Amino acid sequence: MTTQSTTTTSADKMKWSAQDTTWMLSLFGTAVGAGILFLPINAGLNGFWPLVALAVLVGPMTYFAHRGLARFVLSSKKPGSDITEVVEEHFGATAGKLITLLYFFAIYPIVLIYGVGITNTVDSFMVHQLGMESLPRSVLSIILIMGMMSVMLAGEKLMLKVTQFLVYPLVAILLFMSIYLIPDWNTSALQQIPTMGDFWTTIWISIPVLVFAFNHSPAISAFSMAQTRSYGENAERKSNQILFRTAGMLLGFVMLFVFSCVLSLTPADLVEAKAQNLAVLSYLANKHESPFISYLGPIVAFVAIVSSFFGHYMGAREGLNGLIIKQLRSRNKEVNLKKIDMFTVAFVIITSWIVATINPSILGMIESLGGPIIATILFIMPMYAIKKVPSMQKYAGKASNVFVTIMGLVAISAIMYGFVS
Repeated sequence: MTTQSTTTTSADKMKWSAQDTTWMLSLFGTAVGAGILFLPINAGLNGFWPLVALAVLVGPMTYFAHRGLARFVLSSKKPGSDITEVVEEHFGATAGKLITLLYFFAIYPIVLIYGVGITNTVDSFMVHQLGMESLPRSVLSIILIMGMMSVMLAGEKLMLKVTQFLVYPLVAILLFMSIYLIPDWNTSALQQIPTMGDFWTTIWISIPVLVFAFNHSPAISAFSMAQTRSYGENAERKSNQILFRTAGMLLGFVMLFVFSCVLSLTPADLVEAKAQNLAVLSYLANKHESPFISYLGPIVAFVAIVSSFFGHYMGAREGLNGLIIKQLRSRNKEVNLKKIDMFTVAFVIITSWIVATINPSILGMIESLGGPIIATILFIMPMYAIKKVPSMQKYAGKASNVFVTIMGLVAISAIMYGFVS
C-alpha cells in the first residue's frame, strides 16, 4: 500500500503544471531576444538547403546542451547552490573565481546591449510610428531600464508572470507573421544550390548564430534551483521535461518564422538587408511598404528585448554576486547577501543607463568577445564535468555527450574565425 502511494505521488509530481508552463515560457523568452530579428538574414544568406541542415541540428543542440548545464547545476551536494557555487565546489576556489568571472562577462554585456536596444526601439517607434518628438535619451533610457528592473526587484513570481504575459503575444505574432508571409513565398532560395564546400562552410559559420538565437543558458541556474525547491529529488527529471518542451517550442516557432522570411525574400534581398544592417521585419516593411509590418516590427522587438532581458539579468546578477561573495570569503570577511544584492542592482541600473545614453557602436564587438565564453560554459564545461566530477559520471558514455562536445567546438572555432576574419 505504501509503495503504491509513493509511486502515485511521484507520478503526480511529474504531471505538467501551470508552473512548468510558466518556466517554459520564461526560458523561451530568454532565448528569443533581439537576435531573432537578424537570424533569418544571417542564417538564410547562403540559401535554403544549408538552412534545412541547420534546422535538423539546432533542436538536439539546444536540448542536450541546456540539459547538460542544468544537470551540472543540480549535481551539487548542497541543494539550492547556484552555478557559481557549483563551479567552485567541483573545480576548486581558483577555477571557481575564473569561471564565475568569465560567466559574468559573457552575460553582462548582453544586458547592456538590451538597455541600448530597448531605448533605440522605443525612440524609433515614438518618432516614426507615433509622430512624437524624441525624449532626451538619458530620460527615456532610465525610464525603460527602471521599468524592466522594477519587475525583477518585485521577485521571481512577478517576473515569471510578466514574462508569460509578454511571451504569449510574441509567440502569436511570430506565428501570424510566418503565415502572413506565405503568399510572398518564392522558389528563388530553393534554386540556390551551393557547392559541397560552400554548404559545409555555411553550416560551420551559421552554428554560432543559432547558438545565440536559441541560448537560454543565463536563466538555467535560477531555473534549476527553482526545480530543486519545487520537486526535490525529481528536479532533474522535471528539468529535462521542461527543457525538452522549450527546445521543441523554440524549434517550431522560431524556425517556421526563419523559413517563412527566407522564402518570402530573394537571395539578393537578404544580401541587401545584411548590408543595411536591418532587422528582417524592418526590411520587409520597407520592401512591401506595409504599415502593418512597420507597426508590428517595433512591437516584436520591444517584447523580445524585455522578455530576454529578464533571463540575462538573472545570469548577470548570479555572476556578479558570486564574484563579490568569493572575494569576501577569500579575505575572511562577512557576507551580507542583502547588501550585495543592492549593490548589484545599483551597478546594473547605473551602467545600463550610462551605456544606453552614450549608445556606443562597440557593443557588437563586446558581444562577439562573449560568444566563445557562452559556448564554452554551455557546451564544453558540463561535458568536461561528466568526465571529472564523480556526481556527474553517471551521465558518461552517451552519444549525446560527443554530439554536444563537437557542436561546442564547432561553435567556438566559427566564432573565433568570424572575429579574426
